[in-house]
Amino acid sequence: MERSTTTTYLTGRQAITTLLLALLITFSGCKKDSNITTNNNNELPDISDYPIVGTNQTTYYGSLNEITVPAIGESFYGQNAGYPGNTPSYQDNGDGTITDLVTGLMWTQSFDTDGDGDIDYNDKMSQSEAVASADNFNLGGYDDWRLPTIKEQYSLILFSGIDPSGYEGTSTDGLIPFIDTKYFDFAYGDTDAGERIIDAQFATTTMYVSTTMGGDETMFGVNLADGRIKGYGTGALPGQSEGKQFYVLYVRGNTNYGINDFHDNGDGTISDNATGLMWMQDDNGEGVNWEDALSYAESFEYAGHSDWRLPDAKELQSIVDFTRSPSTSNSAAINSLFNCTEITNEANQNDYACYWSSTTHASWRAGYTGANAAYVSFGRSMGYMNQWVDVHGAGAQRSDPKMGDPDDYPTGHGPQGDAIRIYNYVRLVRNVN
Repeated sequence: MERSTTTTYLTGRQAITTLLLALLITFSGCKKDSNITTNNNNELPDISDYPIVGTNQTTYYGSLNEITVPAIGESFYGQNAGYPGNTPSYQDNGDGTITDLVTGLMWTQSFDTDGDGDIDYNDKMSQSEAVASADNFNLGGYDDWRLPTIKEQYSLILFSGIDPSGYEGTSTDGLIPFIDTKYFDFAYGDTDAGERIIDAQFATTTMYVSTTMGGDETMFGVNLADGRIKGYGTGALPGQSEGKQFYVLYVRGNTNYGINDFHDNGDGTISDNATGLMWMQDDNGEGVNWEDALSYAESFEYAGHSDWRLPDAKELQSIVDFTRSPSTSNSAAINSLFNCTEITNEANQNDYACYWSSTTHASWRAGYTGANAAYVSFGRSMGYMNQWVDVHGAGAQRSDPKMGDPDDYPTGHGPQGDAIRIYNYVRLVRNVN
């Protein structure tokens, strides 16, 4: 269905976006690998449900570094690399667009929104600008582009990337982002404009139903430089006059993507008919480290099934309900069919647990390349900003050490003092078919 042609006031940046982005066909076409097949038949695959794209993680990790493939029953068996899921598959349409053959979504290939042939701070927009620009965007002969939801944007993340957090250099040579650069253009943060290398956050339409940092309106965004979902305040940062700026990719097709279809099986399991996954209705009831979470999953039998496993990061994120939060619905950010153990958080609030995924969050740090694993916060994502507050929102995907003592981090870690959650909870999954 075509979008309305009602005239909308645009900022200068948005106006040139509409006029110049057609030029991206030339720029993006010359950058990609010449061996990639293009297809001028741009019809989208007939996909109308919610298939989860695999993480593309093929390396096995222990508590700190890479390991050889573990055998059944050995430590660290059951991690993401052993359960690859749907192989990521893309089609370059040769017109500045990329089709995801798993999800049925079509994406813009580049986020060079000002059409000048490079990607830098000038290509970024505020969240409100990004929403408005999507309504007036045309590319590839289509005018039904939209700004993605958080679940649509997260479908592009690949955990074959390497997190550069803490990297002090300015060169990005050798860094690997969390997106397939054989198909998509990519740039890290614009250090010439005073940004950090990791400042490659992407705008979405998904707003937090609560607030972060003690009252900020917050958007959930995907960072394809460091491989995380966080809630980002949309207002101006200290010392700046404009709202926080984000890179922008547009999407079209499969408007059902990200919509769950849960069914209570009446036996302590929940099936999602949209993703083809079956979940345990209850969690394991206690915090455990990552190695123990894998072991728990691989030895679990329930409801006549022995093929339960620890979900990968993208599977786990698929069951987040972004319409719910501890502060607004007095619940975890998950459908009410699920049961979540209540905890007391660092601010002594009633809250809900974080859950381990089977996905390692790989780092550039020698000797610690596999020391962290990805998890999803179904309760508040706490951080210490002179006091403990929700800094990234219920529904954030973060990463923390696989082992250690959280008491070693009394004021958290990083610029927002992220609470370190080494003992996370477990919710198991299996494939329905």
